[in-house]
Amino acid sequence: MSRSGRPTELPLPPLYAMTHGGIESIAADEITRDLGGEVKKTSRGLVVFRVEELSDNVLSLRTTEDVFLLAWGSDSLTYKAEDLDTIRTWTARKPDWDHLFKLHHKLRPKTKGRPTYHIVCQMQGEHGFRRADAREAFIEGLAGKIPHGWQYHNENAWLEIWLTINSKTAVCGVRLSDRTMRHRTYKLDHIAASLRPTVAAAMVRLAGIGPGMTVLDPMCGAGTILAEALDIAEKRSRAGRVRVIGGDIDANAVFVASQNLEHVGKADLARWDSTRLPLERASVDRIVSNPPFGKQLSSIDQIGPLYESAAEEWDRVLKPGGRAVLLAMEQEALKRAVQVRGWSMSRQLRVRLLGQPCVMSVWQKPG
Repeated sequence: MSRSGRPTELPLPPLYAMTHGGIESIAADEITRDLGGEVKKTSRGLVVFRVEELSDNVLSLRTTEDVFLLAWGSDSLTYKAEDLDTIRTWTARKPDWDHLFKLHHKLRPKTKGRPTYHIVCQMQGEHGFRRADAREAFIEGLAGKIPHGWQYHNENAWLEIWLTINSKTAVCGVRLSDRTMRHRTYKLDHIAASLRPTVAAAMVRLAGIGPGMTVLDPMCGAGTILAEALDIAEKRSRAGRVRVIGGDIDANAVFVASQNLEHVGKADLARWDSTRLPLERASVDRIVSNPPFGKQLSSIDQIGPLYESAAEEWDRVLKPGGRAVLLAMEQEALKRAVQVRGWSMSRQLRVRLLGQPCVMSVWQKPG
C-alpha cells in the first residue's frame, strides 16, 4: 500500500520467448524493434526480455514459438538428483503466482465455466533424474498455488504453467501464447517437409523487405515463406505496395499454397520450373527460399546440378544489389553455386530442421 492509501502496483516481471534453435538473434531483434522490448539474455532456443507494459502485442511476434511470463530461471543445474529439490523449492517460494495469474488473465480473459489449467514439463539432455521425476517435483512445488476449484485439463487448458529444462538451464513460467503463435491459423494444408512458420518469418526479416519491393520464392512449397512475406507487406502497405511472387514445379504444392494464402493476402502464384523462371531479367528485389534438401530428392547427387541451374536463374532475375536469403542442408553446394556468380555472404545461422543440420544464409548480389 502506498502513502496515499492506494494499492501499490507490482512491477511487471520479465518475459521469455521460446524460439527455434538458431534464430534467437532474429527473435531478439524483432522484440527490440517491433515490440520496444529490452532483451536481457539469449541462449539456445530462449530470449529473456522486458517490456514497459504488458499488452497483446507480445502475441503478435512472428519469430517466436511461445511467450511466457517468467516465474523463475536457473543456469546452474548440477545434472544430479539434487536438482529436484531446487525445482521444488524455487517453484514454491520464488514466484508471486497470484500476480502472474492476474497478468495472464489480462491477456487471456477467463472462459465460461470452471477455469482449466495444465502443467507442462519438458526436458532435454542427460540428467540424474527422469522427466517424470522433474514433473513430480514441479507439481509438488505448485501445491496450494492453483486456486481452489480450477480443473486440470490435458489439452486446450485456459492456463498453462511450464517447466523447461535444457542441459544446465531451467526456466519456469506462465504461457501467454497459444498454439497459433507457432502453427499459424493460415496453415490449413501441409506438404512433406513444410517449413516452420517461425523459421520462415526469420528468413523474411533477414531479407529486409521494404516498400515497393518485389519478393520471390521460386520453390514455394506450401507457401509458408510467401505468407510471412505477405504479413510484412500488409504492415507496410501504406508506404508502398510489396509484390509477392511464388511458384513450384509440383502442382499439388501450388494448390496447397493457394489454399494457405487465401486468407492472408494476394500473391502471384504459378506452376513453373525454377531453373526456367518466366520472369524478366532484374525484376525482383529479394529472393527468399528453402530449396529442396538432398533427402527430398531421389538422389543427393541431384543437389549440385539443381542448385547450379537454380542459381543461374536467381542471378538473372535478381536486381543488381539485391539480396537473397536461402536455407539449405547442403550449404557447400549452395555456396559453390552462388559464389561463382560473384554473390557475397553477409550472414549465416545454423539451425536444425526435421532433425537435420541446416544453414540459413544471407547473400548480396553485386550492385
